[in-house]
Amino acid sequence: MIVKKLREKNRWSQEQLADACGLNVRTIQRVESGNKASLETLKCLAAVFEVDISKLTEEITVIDKESAQWKELPWWFRANMFGVYTRRHVLMVEFFLLALGFVFLIFNDDKFGSATFFLGAYITGWIVRYGDRKEVW
Repeated sequence: MIVKKLREKNRWSQEQLADACGLNVRTIQRVESGNKASLETLKCLAAVFEVDISKLTEEITVIDKESAQWKELPWWFRANMFGVYTRRHVLMVEFFLLALGFVFLIFNDDKFGSATFFLGAYITGWIVRYGDRKEVW
């Protein structure tokens, strides 16, 4: 996915990138769709983009809060992402709320407290999926 972002940043088509790398267009499509790439393919891509190979292998999930795409999102989504820059952090919050819901339900027998935590986890999960649909990460 990072390859697609770098390609789009340079305003290249898949064909242009394939020509610059000396690779097949189908290889570029496979790499952009998230399939594994060979070391030789990664070396070619890293050379063309002038980045380290490790940059190509890591999954970029950071929110760019300076982009126009971010500023077009609804206020309620941006407000929920205050202080949050990665999808992973939001997923951790969702998991933590679920765990608290189960703790309150099992150990405290507090149905209202557990329902509150479960609702928070549900809303957080909904926000994550909304971010996925809008390609925020």
